[in-house]
Amino acid sequence: MQIKAAIARAKGAELSLETIDIEEPRENEILVKVVATGICHTDIVVRDGMLPTPLPVVLGHEGAGVVEKVGRAVSKVKPGDKVVMTFNSCGRCPSCQDHHLSYCHEFFPRNFFATRTDGTSALSAGGEPIHSNFFGQSSFATHAICHEVNVVKVPETAPLELLGPLACGVQTGAGAVMNALKVSAGKSFAVFGSGSVGLSALMAAKVVGSTIVIAVDRNEERLEMARELGATHTINPAKVDPTAEIIGITGYGLNFALDTTGISSVIRSAVMALAPMGACGILGASAMGSEINLDEVHFMSGGRRLMGIVEGESNPDTFIPMLAELHAQGRFPFDRLVKFYSFDEINRAIADSESGRTIKPIVRMQ
Repeated sequence: MQIKAAIARAKGAELSLETIDIEEPRENEILVKVVATGICHTDIVVRDGMLPTPLPVVLGHEGAGVVEKVGRAVSKVKPGDKVVMTFNSCGRCPSCQDHHLSYCHEFFPRNFFATRTDGTSALSAGGEPIHSNFFGQSSFATHAICHEVNVVKVPETAPLELLGPLACGVQTGAGAVMNALKVSAGKSFAVFGSGSVGLSALMAAKVVGSTIVIAVDRNEERLEMARELGATHTINPAKVDPTAEIIGITGYGLNFALDTTGISSVIRSAVMALAPMGACGILGASAMGSEINLDEVHFMSGGRRLMGIVEGESNPDTFIPMLAELHAQGRFPFDRLVKFYSFDEINRAIADSESGRTIKPIVRMQ
């Protein structure tokens, strides 16, 4: 079958919209007609060659759509089901067996190497192989092939074109708060970086009942959005020392902090703002080999904790429908972050994401 796809053919270049071929799903695969897909910072990082994903490749890993065909070994979904496609995992390693799918021992090859496990691809153009299976989906296309382990069925009444970002960016921020840090009612929380991930974390902190919710960012428009979404305080580190400001607000420091920037100096500020027994999670990825510099006495003597978090430590089969339900109840308004684009506008959507003009772009396929 022929489909339309946006292909990354050269490092840092715009994606090329082309008509290409997609194979029939194998016995353990699922063919999804993509309705819409979110654009995530990870797509941009890979396009720019900062991770070892081979080119040419169809990126995209926040896809939502309708199941069109299933292989004979698939029982989780059937044609006609509405689904969200999330990150891929092996389902067999010790982490997967313990339901920690985001720490799958094969997470990197299954999500970033852009091939099936046997090295093949389902996509081609005029006989030229096009790498696919990025995050188990490659959803920058009108159709995508995914797997039982990374497809999540959502209710028939769900606003499907809106739900793609729940697969990665929104899930990562909200899950960091709810699943990994386990922020609880009455506790203080600050997020460093107020993009789609950070603002999703902020909304999750409000849902669980955090009483002091602080957003830290240099972008005043993002800080205004944070206030509209429930931040009790906002801090611009270009104007004040965020650590000192947080200590002043809380009196003793934070119970929980979350960094979404991956910048070492910002992570240090977040840790320095922790109260004794406070915990800081880090989500933002920086270049391989980057190091974090902490004050050892401050860190150790207060029993403070620093943890890396991947995909919000979520079980997508339960967490994505929960977030969708919270949205339906009006308690998790992540739609406030979204701007829609047509598929033909995908490069403009990416540019708007890079510039900060749009918090969370979603590309509609039709």
